[in-house]
Amino acid sequence: MGGRRGTSRSGGLSELRVYLKIESLRRQFAAYMGSPTRARGYVPLEGMHSLIVEIAPALAIHRVIDYALKHVPEAEPGMLYVERQFGILELHSMDMAELDAAGGAILQGIGAKATDQLRPHVMYTDIVEDVTDQHAVILNRNRDASMMLPGQCLLLVEMMPALFAAVAANEAENAAPGITLVDCQMIGASGRVFISGSRADCETARDRIREVLEAIEGREK
Repeated sequence: MGGRRGTSRSGGLSELRVYLKIESLRRQFAAYMGSPTRARGYVPLEGMHSLIVEIAPALAIHRVIDYALKHVPEAEPGMLYVERQFGILELHSMDMAELDAAGGAILQGIGAKATDQLRPHVMYTDIVEDVTDQHAVILNRNRDASMMLPGQCLLLVEMMPALFAAVAANEAENAAPGITLVDCQMIGASGRVFISGSRADCETARDRIREVLEAIEGREK
């Protein structure tokens, strides 16, 4: 496996894949993150800040959360997820300084820098206009956030690594508060956001997502 691999104090090798700070969670995205599907731990609230870390191998995420919580016990873990290849941790707090300190402990522990993460890439975008009622029914049966209504526009964005869908969804709502977050798929081979609203709001959200992701520093896979 290529890329930066740090040696943790536990003696194992770990690769930092995502080190993502999200400032001021927006209302819809915070509610989505607080759903039972995502928030297996402490529920984040609107206005909180979030730090999301992805690491390989997957089980090393338990060493990562140990570094963070022993250094900053006030930070609240919302998600601790071990998938087949990667481990994912989400921490949140009203105080960004707490997350900075927790993140610093993580980076020091695994011997990495934030810029050692993978750089995100947008793989696909589209805006489907005037969604049919049949299409909306299928979308709504498979979504984890709000409902899609027939006649609205549907913004679709796919990116890698998958966790960057989190900042995409939050920034889309920040740029276009009138949009509806239909789904945010942030775990897996790629990340996907489904957003509904007017054509103008979908275009604003799409442009903001591209702007934010293109500004994130990292290494190429």
